[in-house]
Amino acid sequence: MEKIIIIIAFGLAWGSFLNVLIYRIPRDMSIVKPASSCPFCRKKIKIYDNIPVISYLILGGKCRYCKARIPLSYFLVEILTPLSFILLYFHYSLSFHFFASCFFTGAMIVLGFIDFYHMIIPDEITLPGLVLALVYSFFRDDLNFTQALIGAVTGAGFLLLVYGTYYLVRKKEGLGMGDVTMMLLLGAYLGWRQTFFALILASCVGAVVGVVVIFSRKKDFQYSLPFGTFLAPAAYVALLWGDKILRWYLGLFEGLVS
Repeated sequence: MEKIIIIIAFGLAWGSFLNVLIYRIPRDMSIVKPASSCPFCRKKIKIYDNIPVISYLILGGKCRYCKARIPLSYFLVEILTPLSFILLYFHYSLSFHFFASCFFTGAMIVLGFIDFYHMIIPDEITLPGLVLALVYSFFRDDLNFTQALIGAVTGAGFLLLVYGTYYLVRKKEGLGMGDVTMMLLLGAYLGWRQTFFALILASCVGAVVGVVVIFSRKKDFQYSLPFGTFLAPAAYVALLWGDKILRWYLGLFEGLVS
């Protein structure tokens, strides 16, 4: 129980930091300074108003000074981060891979939310993450450097092929290059099998959501969705349950053949 409490505290603090990244990176701001302030009235946020989750609830989701509404995403990130870390702990225990997966998950949260709000996937997250994932492969038992490199190349290569084919046919971009660099990171950390699983899952969910949005909001079929927002949670699912889901799925065909 003590470990879980520590993990929750760590996740809350880390989630607060992820909110800083989500807000500042797309705006080309330093993640170190200035100190946190209200984006509307620019008042510096006091320490007691910057406690993850608790401060949001006490303030009713509003700035103490100007009463401007604080985006719900701040609260969601601070809740989502410790919850995802707890699941990682139950899956990997308190191992080195647990901490590495926490960093990977944090990157997915940042990329998913930034893409949702700004339709961009920043290289400041994907490229350093790719390097760290490749370096980490030298210390893993489940994925060596060659497998990590193959995962990165095949994952990004497949999406790059889709990007190029769509551009040749439609003469316009159907995906951003940020999606390709995000696939580099996924492939290097998850390996090619889990990466393709995440890609298929994200594509299926994204297609369903896209159809719902098009018909409910009366958009045309040229309406674009932030693919990274679907790819990020799909990568987390692949990280924890990808192997089990794939074995179950392949087992269905073995049963049919037998």
